[in-house]
Amino acid sequence: MSKIDWKEIDKLPVSEYPDQLPILPLRGVVVYPQTAVPLTVGQPRSIRLIEDVQAGGHYVGLVASRDPSLENPDPDDLYTTGSIATVHRLFRAPDGTIRLLVQGIDRITIREFVETKPYIRATFSRAPETVEDDIEIEALVRNVREQFEYIAGLTGSIPEEIVSSILGLEDPLASVYSIANFQRLTLEDSQALLELNSTAEKLKKLIGLLVHETEILEIGQKIQDQARSEIDKVQREYFLREQLKAIQRELGDMDQEAAEADEFRAKITEARMSPEAEKQALYELDRLSRLPSAAAEYGVIRTYLDWLTTLPWSALTEDNLDIHHARAVLDADHYALEDVKERILEYLAVRKLRLERREALEAEGPEDYIRRAREGVILCFVGPPGVGKTSLGRSIARSLGRKFIRTSLGGIRDEAEIRGHRRTYIGALPGRILQALRRVETRNPVFMLDEIDKLNSDYRGDPASALLEVLDPEQNAEFRDHYLEVGFDLSQVMFITTANLLDLVPAPLLDRMEVIRISGYTEREKIAIAQGYLIPRQLRENGLMKDELAFSENSLQAIIRSYTREAGVRELERRIGAVCRKIVTKIAEGQLAQVVVANGTVREMLGRPRYRGTEEIMSRTTIPGIATGLAWTPTGGDILFVEATHMPGTNQFQLTGSLGDVMQESARAALSFVRSRVKQLNLDEAFFEKHDIHIHVPSGGQPKDGPSAGITIVTALISLVSDRAVRGDLAMTGEITLRGQVLPVGGIKEKVLAAHRSGLRTVILPRDNEVDLDELPREIRDSIEFIFADQFDDLLPVIFSKPTLRKNRKKK
Repeated sequence: MSKIDWKEIDKLPVSEYPDQLPILPLRGVVVYPQTAVPLTVGQPRSIRLIEDVQAGGHYVGLVASRDPSLENPDPDDLYTTGSIATVHRLFRAPDGTIRLLVQGIDRITIREFVETKPYIRATFSRAPETVEDDIEIEALVRNVREQFEYIAGLTGSIPEEIVSSILGLEDPLASVYSIANFQRLTLEDSQALLELNSTAEKLKKLIGLLVHETEILEIGQKIQDQARSEIDKVQREYFLREQLKAIQRELGDMDQEAAEADEFRAKITEARMSPEAEKQALYELDRLSRLPSAAAEYGVIRTYLDWLTTLPWSALTEDNLDIHHARAVLDADHYALEDVKERILEYLAVRKLRLERREALEAEGPEDYIRRAREGVILCFVGPPGVGKTSLGRSIARSLGRKFIRTSLGGIRDEAEIRGHRRTYIGALPGRILQALRRVETRNPVFMLDEIDKLNSDYRGDPASALLEVLDPEQNAEFRDHYLEVGFDLSQVMFITTANLLDLVPAPLLDRMEVIRISGYTEREKIAIAQGYLIPRQLRENGLMKDELAFSENSLQAIIRSYTREAGVRELERRIGAVCRKIVTKIAEGQLAQVVVANGTVREMLGRPRYRGTEEIMSRTTIPGIATGLAWTPTGGDILFVEATHMPGTNQFQLTGSLGDVMQESARAALSFVRSRVKQLNLDEAFFEKHDIHIHVPSGGQPKDGPSAGITIVTALISLVSDRAVRGDLAMTGEITLRGQVLPVGGIKEKVLAAHRSGLRTVILPRDNEVDLDELPREIRDSIEFIFADQFDDLLPVIFSKPTLRKNRKKK
């Protein structure tokens, strides 16, 4: 922009205003009368306005927008007081914007906005200011000029000729506007100054603004002077040290140890450690500088300092607190799992609200010194293999915008793997926690501790006990690794642990975690996961294009029912991968170009089915003495057959099938209940005296325990003695007492899902477990008939009768 020619500007016309003016909205700036201001115009409607003014009109209305962030403000968004101006110079920039110099002429007030397209037009009235002529005005003007001259001297950013020209102005109003034009005022202060009618009032307000600016500049100058003196001191020390080093080099005294010590000193400063850690680091550095490099302890201290200076003491990853983004990421990566997703969204919402209301919360009361504020979160995902526990951690990190680190705890026996080794040991290192944080280079990652239920303990210590401090939000802000011996803050780490079975996790450790259970998938969920995730991934891994292979829904259903029987989807993905490889082989041989896998071609691709489904269960229960139960396992629910047979003997009772103590006791209780109810059950009283009874639970190589097979064993015994077969479509679970009461058991969701996978359509449950059905998807609840019982006698009419077609019948 060229230098302003003030003599040329003074010759501009100030009369003959039109009835209407085109209004140019200004963002964050106010143009005063009697001042020239450079502007940049980039919006299409504003460019059109300037072109029309240049072509035919002479005047333009300059009005500030109340919200500078609005790119195209409406009339309601504009102030009603502005300036009428003329365009003095205009320059078109290569980027399409227009740069112009406008000269404010007179103050105006908008009466009415008459047009908004192609740009805003309005009617207006002149609003001339009142200019007083007395001694007070002269005193105010002199004060304003002195303040302005002082500020110009402090900043040095206003050219001397501009300062001289402004100080030479005789018009008080011109002095106000010219000085205000060169000050850093807020939009509200600038507009308020324009809207004041009295020149004396304008001068008083401007004096207050200039005094405030003067105070800020003086404080800033004081801070700069202090900083400059500190810098001068540091520089003087630096120059002296450099001179000392040069002298040492000339004398041959400069060695590698001194250079290494200087390097560590710089790293300690850059690391921004905690005061405790910095004090320890400087202490060890002082020891290092006095040791010869050949000393045995030299390498130990050097390694220790290297670990101290490379840990992320202050490096933080900024959280992405956009709830919609997090929901989109979690939904894109995982199907279903709503409980986990909602918990992560709750964490994000709470963190976002706390940050927004931090000042208000701090103003409500003093800090709670008993319990510190929690920054991180500690979750435990429990569920069978293959349901997506580990991959969920990676998705959570992506939704938060944090880094992700994973370490497996399976098989760890040494406590030092968690807490590190003492430095007195040869080859000592920090534990896995700090090693992982060093690799990820931030102290607030999403940290997944996989397979926490696979920890072991021996003479080397108990790793689970070492995790008590790591996973306790009240303690991990001062986590002390045995190697570092100083506190490291883990409070902002989001710890996520995974487990298949909680029974193996110590109770104190489990109490520190928020447990989220992830059950197996239904058949419909598996189909959706296969279509949305597994098939596209297998196509990419096997080099197939999307249009070369497709799976029908019936084919996926056949694979799920006949070739997999799992809670998760790992085996399903392996089977889909097997189909893909066969198609790839045929495409490579030139036999096929495009394939759609249908129900009929699944067996051709995968061979003989591994599971027979409902037909197998129906065929096994046609013989009296066999009942179908439901079991919970760490890998999900499963079907359990209880077989009872008899042979001539003397009332002997035998149990086989790798049964645990609790299950054996449950079987004996079931036998005692049946024998005590012989008359009520219409059984032969002499049967037990003349026969030995043998109860076997197949899959004898797999240990089984728990009381939940009680009613299944009772049913098998009654079926054996009465010579009546149990319904083939029926499965059951529940503990039995000697009085025939049916007690509640656990793992209902997994057991019902197992029954549904096996094609069973009737399930007997204890009445107290009725509330557990709320965890089941609606499609499962609608496809299975549930029979609830308080006493075993309630079940006698349905165990041997024909299946009913009614849904959700509650038997009392």
